[in-house]
Parts: sequence; structure tokens; C-alpha cells
Amino acid sequence: MVQTPIQTKVSKVEKLKDRSNYLREPLLSELKEGTTHFSEDAIQILKFHGSYQQDNRDNRAKGQEKDYQMMLRTRSPGGLVPPELFLALDRLSEEYGNHTLRITTRQGFQIHGILKKNLQEVIKSILDNMGSTLSACGDVNRNIMSPPAPFKNKPEYQYAFEYANNIADLLNPQSGVYYEIWLDGEKAISAEEAPEVKAARQSQGNGMIVENTLEPIYGEHYLPRKFKICVTVPGDNSIDVYTHDISLVVMTNKKGELQGFNVMAGGGLGRTHNKEETFARISDELGYVDKADVYDLVKAIVATQRDYGDRTNRRHARMKYLIHDWGVAKFKAKVESYFGQELKPFKKLPEWQYQDFLGWYEQGDGKWFFGIGVENGRIKDEGAFQLKSALREIVQQLNIPMRLSPNHNVILCEIDPEQKETIENILQNRGIETDPSAIEPLTRYSMACPALPTCGLAVTESERALPGITDRIRALLNKLGMADEHFVMRMTGCPNGCARPYMAELGFVGSAPGKYQIWLGGTPNQTQLAQPYEQKMSVEELENFFEPIFVFFQQNRQSQESFGSFCSRVGFAAIRNFSENYTIGSYMDTDTTTKRKFRKNQRRVSVPDEVFPKLKEIAEKEGRPMNQIIADALSEYFTKKKEA
Repeated sequence: MVQTPIQTKVSKVEKLKDRSNYLREPLLSELKEGTTHFSEDAIQILKFHGSYQQDNRDNRAKGQEKDYQMMLRTRSPGGLVPPELFLALDRLSEEYGNHTLRITTRQGFQIHGILKKNLQEVIKSILDNMGSTLSACGDVNRNIMSPPAPFKNKPEYQYAFEYANNIADLLNPQSGVYYEIWLDGEKAISAEEAPEVKAARQSQGNGMIVENTLEPIYGEHYLPRKFKICVTVPGDNSIDVYTHDISLVVMTNKKGELQGFNVMAGGGLGRTHNKEETFARISDELGYVDKADVYDLVKAIVATQRDYGDRTNRRHARMKYLIHDWGVAKFKAKVESYFGQELKPFKKLPEWQYQDFLGWYEQGDGKWFFGIGVENGRIKDEGAFQLKSALREIVQQLNIPMRLSPNHNVILCEIDPEQKETIENILQNRGIETDPSAIEPLTRYSMACPALPTCGLAVTESERALPGITDRIRALLNKLGMADEHFVMRMTGCPNGCARPYMAELGFVGSAPGKYQIWLGGTPNQTQLAQPYEQKMSVEELENFFEPIFVFFQQNRQSQESFGSFCSRVGFAAIRNFSENYTIGSYMDTDTTTKRKFRKNQRRVSVPDEVFPKLKEIAEKEGRPMNQIIADALSEYFTKKKEA
């Protein structure tokens, strides 16, 4: 029997889990009440069932109740969405949601805008259509990721998806409360679990199983905090391999037969501003495990976190902090004590490469798959852009599944050759770009979280802000003679890191309304953690802030060096020194004797009173800051002056 170390003081959420009766209460009781929202205690339990309570801040009015609504998230291992599930989600988002679907960065779907009174009907409909929301949130294993490409002639990709699905089943909560609440006790119709998964769930090990409980792997208190896993193939970093609690890498022999898995552990990106004890961390190599033992090893790692993770301070509760505090050697030894054997040495891997799988690819079985870029993951109809209607029409007409990608794109699968033209026509007629090379690269390789107005943690904009910021950065690069330059850019409205900004070459992390912490130094293939460069950059100062950085990069980069790698190589001190001695607009000036020192307190410029209203009107009409319009006008003036 497991001997869980006693923690004398536990957090409020731990006490709540203890008295929840396996995640029933107070959620079950409050569902029967005719209120518009749940209590704080019920909200915490609701997360385990795949939902967050939110309110639309755009609709807040003084003296009125908040515009309460629920966000619902699907459990979709490896991003697989059967056709019937997509059509159900599409319909539910129209009937009960905000008429959009949002692809998450963990390969699931989110529906926003569901009212409390409709929540049970929506979850029941998802379950009736081969879907689930169980453990999509909460202190359990979240949706397991794998590369979205459905290659049939590359067995390693099939293994990655198979084991992502099996491990998701292995770590699913077992009490049955989910079906009791949302289906009145009836078990949902779903695919049968693999026999080896059923056997692995009961395998004892050395304390891996909690006896005399409905939850043999989690125990009555589940995990100290959320837990994330991915399964990928050597070289394919479409899943941000360094950011998970556990990362498994499929290892095959020359015949393509599965031999085992490389194992990494300890990644995680959530942090809190001004709390230096919280930090983003990338995972460490742990070792190699044979395929026959992989389920037991996963259980051993989960058990280590279950029994030794911090239950007193939720900001210190992720497994990354346990590994940081203990060190890799101690953590590995404890895992091996549960596992009952030593891990084998980590096997050599090729270099990681990022792939988004946009465009047409042969599956290897005579069929095709097609990747569609979805800006910031939002599937919607807006004017001539009719992505939601296009996907509905394709799935209804062709009855094909899709995979959701970790960079919130859609991969349509199982396409017959004669169906390709139909898909192209539907998308093009609905205003969807089908040529990935025609997508603005800054947009193609960017991500943003939803943030305002619905996320309760957001301190500023993200999804709604990034397109405009991307346009401004592209305009700045073009002006600097860097039209062919692009880099990985990611944005979040708070420091929790849902869009993984800490692995980007350029990361924006919301730090105050209209202000962002700037992170620099990640790599195009997401193998290096970025670092914080600026604490609070105002969006009004974006062009002035980045111009000296981009000019320094342009003048001093090595051949083929990426922006993030450059920032990491030269260091922030050199970047700051150049920026502080740079004159805005001097990239056009070859006479270095005319340059003056550029300081933060020398960025403002006054305009005559009679000009200000016109300037403000143009700024609002064009959606640009006033200082940018002034800077552009001055640049044009200086250029003409120089040419004259």
C-alpha cells in the first residue's frame, strides 16, 4: 500500500478535494439550483469535468450581475476529432455558445459562452457524439498530445498516436462520477480500452497504486496540480517537447518496429509576475524504457508527483518544482523505486525540427491529408471569411475526421484523391487561403491565448491584439529593409503561458492593461527557453521599442542566424547598449556623426492643438497609435529632405 507523505498544512483546494466525494460536491447540488453561476468551491470541482466558469468583461455594467458563462474544453488525445463530434460541436456552439469554436494549444476544442442552465445538455451531447470533456482541466492528467500528421507509411507516427490515446485512457479518472453527473449514471458509448491499459491500471509496482479507493492511480486527492504529457517521434517537435511534465519519444528499430521510449520530465511554463520563486522550466532527459514497461513508468512518475508534489502552495505544486528542488538524480531514484527497476540510458536523437503540416500531404495509404492555418485557433464566420461554414460543409459532405494541431491549426484526414478538388473549392469559395506559402509568416508561426474578454486570469488582450501587432511588426520590418524576415511570435494575456510564449523567439506576456513583458531568445524549433528582456512594454511604444533591436539584429547577425538565436548569442546587455544609443529613424542615416543618444524619456513629441483632433481621428480610423503616424510622417519628411 502506498505511504503518502503527510503534509500538515494543505491548500484550500486540497481541502475542497478531500470533502468533494470524488469530485461530486458542491457541483452536483449547485447544478440543480436555478442560479446563473456556481460558487467558488463548485468552480474548482467543475474544472475536473472540463469546464471553467467565466464572465464576459466586455458586457460588464455597473450595478448589474456579471455576464456569467461557461467555457467547455474537449478531451481529444492526439487531436483526433471524428466527423460526428465536429458537427456536434459546431451545432452546440451555434445553439448554446458564442457561434465560434476555439482550437487549444493542447489539440482540443473549446466552446465559449455556454450558460449554466445549458451545461448539462451540452456535455451530454458531446458524450453522445464520441467526445468527452473529462479531465480536460483540473488537477489530473490533461489532454495528451502527439504529432497531428496521420502518416500511415511512417509507423512511428502511428505508435505516437496509439500510445497518446492509451496513456490518456490509463490516467482517466475512474470513479464514474463524471457519468453520474452528466449522463445520470449511464456510461458513454466510447471505444473499448486496450487490454494492456486495463492490466496496467491495476499493476501494483512498489506503491504506485493507492489501495481501497475508487481512484487507484490518483487517490482521493488526485494530483497536487495539473499534469501534461506528450508522445512524439524523433525529430518532430510539433508538440513543444520540452514543455511537458512527461515527454515520451517513440524509438523504433530499422524495420520500423517499436522498441521503447526515450523519457523526459519536468517541463512546465506557468509562472506569476513578481514571484521569482515561480518560473518557466524545460524538461530534463530521464532515460529510456522498453515498450513493455512504459505504462508502469508513467504511473511511477505520476505516483512520485502525487506523493511528493507540494500540496501546501499551488504556485509551487507543478512537478517541475519538485524536480528543481530535488535535482534530477534524486527524482529519478524515487521514480525507479516505484518502478521497481532502473531506467536505461537515454538514446541519441536527431535534431528537433518544428513542423506545422499545412498544405497537402500523402498519408502513405493512397489517401491525403490537408493542413489549414487557423489564425489564433479561432474557427468563425466573419464577413467574407467563412471558415466555420467551410469546415461544416466539408465534414458534412465528405464525412472525414480531422486532427487538431498543437499550434491550433486543422488537419483534415482520410481524403480520397478525387475529393481534393472539392475541398479546395469549398475553402476558396469561403475565403480561406489554401496555399500555406501565401500566409504571412509572422502569422503562420504565431500563437495567442484567448485572454480578454472571457478568461478570468487575463490582465490584457492577446487573441484580439496579436493580429494588429503582427501587422505593425511586419510594417516595421519592411521599413527597415527586412521584408523577408520572420520569427516565432507568441502572446498571452497573463503569465500562465497557455500559448507557450516562453519558447518563442519573441514572446509577449501580459503584465498590465495594454502592456507586455517581452521575452527574447527562444529558437525556431522550440528547443531553448527564452528570457525576460523588458517588464512592461506599452503597445503604444511598439515601433520605437523594437526598431533598435531589429536594426542591431540586421547589422550583426551571422549567416542564416535566426532572430531568437541572435538575441541569445549576443546577450541582453549588448542589445540594451545598442538601443540606448540608437536614434529612432537613423537606420536611413549613413552619417554616424549626426546620431544622438536615444533615451526612454525622449520618446514624446508635442503637436499644435489644432492638429491633435485630426491626428486622433486618423489614428482611430486606421487603428494605429498617434506616435506611429507621427514617426512615419517624419520618416517620409526626412527621406524627401535627404533626396532633395
